[in-house]
Amino acid sequence: MSTQNSQPSIFSSDPTTLNPQRFLVTGALGCIGAWVVRNLVREGTPVAVLDLASNPHRLRLILSDEELARVQFIAGDITDLAAVEAAFKDSAATHVIHLAGLQVPFCKADPPLGARVNVVGTVNIFEAAKRAGLKRVAYASSIAVYGLSDEYPEGPIPHDAPLKPRNHYGVYKQANEGTARVYWLDDGISSVGLRAYTVYGPGRDQGLTSSPTKAMLAAAAGRPFHISFGGRCAYQFADDVARAFIHAARAPFEGADVFNLRGSVAHMREVVAAIESAAPEVKDKITFDDKPLPFPEDMDDAAFTHALGRISETSLTDGVRQTIDIFRRALAEGKISAGN
Repeated sequence: MSTQNSQPSIFSSDPTTLNPQRFLVTGALGCIGAWVVRNLVREGTPVAVLDLASNPHRLRLILSDEELARVQFIAGDITDLAAVEAAFKDSAATHVIHLAGLQVPFCKADPPLGARVNVVGTVNIFEAAKRAGLKRVAYASSIAVYGLSDEYPEGPIPHDAPLKPRNHYGVYKQANEGTARVYWLDDGISSVGLRAYTVYGPGRDQGLTSSPTKAMLAAAAGRPFHISFGGRCAYQFADDVARAFIHAARAPFEGADVFNLRGSVAHMREVVAAIESAAPEVKDKITFDDKPLPFPEDMDDAAFTHALGRISETSLTDGVRQTIDIFRRALAEGKISAGN
């Protein structure tokens, strides 16, 4: 059980009110992590990133060289507790956002590695936070903790619906939610987990639901593309998701709870229409499968709003347009190729 704030609160982005906050972000070389770093850098908040990978190509896609130079990079393996503790110390972190993890295809291909990274890695973050004296963690869960759509009543799925994961990735995320709850019960470490669905935007180039973003990249290059699924589901612009994590990390929240992120619920034909609106040259060249994803198509985010306050969200049309605009600039500058 967790206790929640009864009144929503909105947090200022004025840099003078944020320092001396210092953020440590794990998995910051991934899509959401890159956008978290972008937001923090642009508001003037010191940020360090812990990642095993060394190529910041997603960061370079959305940050200038000057902005990137303001980021502290710490190389380390999330499965190594000593390395995680060292990162907390080296960054002098006051806030942590934990996004590191292997996605669905990688967990399926190598379940033991997926468990080490996704489950042990999360335990290490909470343990390091406890040893460093931090009292709050924001971390990524996923819609994959839920079961198939036909296992639930019609309508948006609430954040406290029964968890029935159908793949290793979802099982690992459920385990992480349990880990967070135990660290609250045993050690008083508060946490907010966020369950996203189909995140899209620059940098979203891996995972089960990445093909809509790949279609946007193809459209920016004037090329055709076939999206691997269809139907209705919830779409979240990567920048919005990043701001939600920052918001959660700063919230004066007591307890351990996990919330849905809803975004825009749309049919794939609406996504394609938004792509064609931003890139008319690919009209009738972006296609999709009729088969929907097996997860519930709509998510109720009322609990997030009640506990933490509402954040602004980007419409699907605007998010797709911004994505294609960034891809066009990146293609022109040679930062990315249409095959990525």
